[in-house]
Amino acid sequence: MPALSPRSVLEGRSSNRAPIPLIIGLAVSGFCLLLALTFYLWQGGPVNVVIGTGLALPTAVVLISLILLIDRLEPEPQLNLWLALGWGAGVAIIGALIVNTGSEILMAPVLGAETAAAITVSIVAPVVEESFKGALLLYLLWVRRHEIDGPTDGIVYAGMCGLGFALVENVLYYMQGLGAETGDIWVTVLIRGVIAPLGHPLYTAMTGLGVAYAATHRGVGRFFAVVGGWCGAVFLHALWNGSLTLAGFPGMVAAYLLQFLVLIAVIVVLVLDRKRLVHLIRRYLPAYIPSGLVQPNDVQMLGSMAGRRQARHWARAQAGTTGARAMGDYQLAATELALLHAQAEKNTIAPEAFFARREAILGLMRSARDAFFRRLPQAPAPPWARQERSGFFAPPAQLAAAQLPTYQPGGHRPPPGRPPQPPWPNGPRPGGWPPR
Repeated sequence: MPALSPRSVLEGRSSNRAPIPLIIGLAVSGFCLLLALTFYLWQGGPVNVVIGTGLALPTAVVLISLILLIDRLEPEPQLNLWLALGWGAGVAIIGALIVNTGSEILMAPVLGAETAAAITVSIVAPVVEESFKGALLLYLLWVRRHEIDGPTDGIVYAGMCGLGFALVENVLYYMQGLGAETGDIWVTVLIRGVIAPLGHPLYTAMTGLGVAYAATHRGVGRFFAVVGGWCGAVFLHALWNGSLTLAGFPGMVAAYLLQFLVLIAVIVVLVLDRKRLVHLIRRYLPAYIPSGLVQPNDVQMLGSMAGRRQARHWARAQAGTTGARAMGDYQLAATELALLHAQAEKNTIAPEAFFARREAILGLMRSARDAFFRRLPQAPAPPWARQERSGFFAPPAQLAAAQLPTYQPGGHRPPPGRPPQPPWPNGPRPGGWPPR
């Protein structure tokens, strides 16, 4: 069997092949996107589709770049992000088109066309669209739960799904604007592309926060977190749609102000979660100092965005692209190691899985170091360590396996330097322990 690639290790895969559930999800999303495109071509023609797409793409590109910027400290797998974007642009769009249109057709004979349209926009659409978008997050919770490590991950996946939905939906609205009176298209672009471009990502982020809680905790609270997040998404969506439909411009201003406050709250959550992740690195990695895997200066570098960036620049200056890639793999592996211990503390990972995962992460840290020193056997002292020791420079043979911390659920951790004890006093040690 070929050795696992760094990407496979970081994504927690047992092989270098893409997971089958993600491939199926991408195929279904692509098929639904083709159906949406066919419908658009039938309704508006190729010229309007091209113009509408051209008007919708700039906003989407800017916002996707923003989400990727948010996701820099512990990046999510690219395949997962493509699935989230494609699901929103394909599955969620087709599902919403079918259910929303069907609901309006069924209600029109009973309530009248105008009332049916208002109910569909204000009530049916928020419930349907947030359910289809939220299904992607539940899908990831089911098949890729270990990839959701906190609120930032939930927001990132939700944001990508919401942006995919908004991109394709905006194309339809812009097509309709092109066929309306002169000037309507620019009003539509101003509202959907400039004034309120974060609508769908922000709504679905509420569900994402609930799913993130469910992925990182145990107990019945997980169910209520997901349901509560979905209710928040539906409420925000319905408030925006309903304000435009029922209250006109004053309603839109009020809804916009509320969404702005929610956006500020989401930004605060992201900032706090980044601090949490840095704290995890500084909390768990010192336990690896006695083993020689890291040294105090390494922990300080890994726990700082500026320090990590400085280390990558140094690696690139010394060993080119190979060195920068090796340092990036080393940093991401160290981050994953801290997150692994956080999972153990919350009892959300079994001991066997903990040790197997840790062995893979340690292997990646060793291979990243080896890749760097194959390119540059004699490297100068790194800027974060100066003349002091650095675990990045220590040969793998010097790693003291007996000094590695063990699996400790519930927050109990041995003090640094104390030899770890097996999780079961009279039972066999789990596979992969001690690391070899």
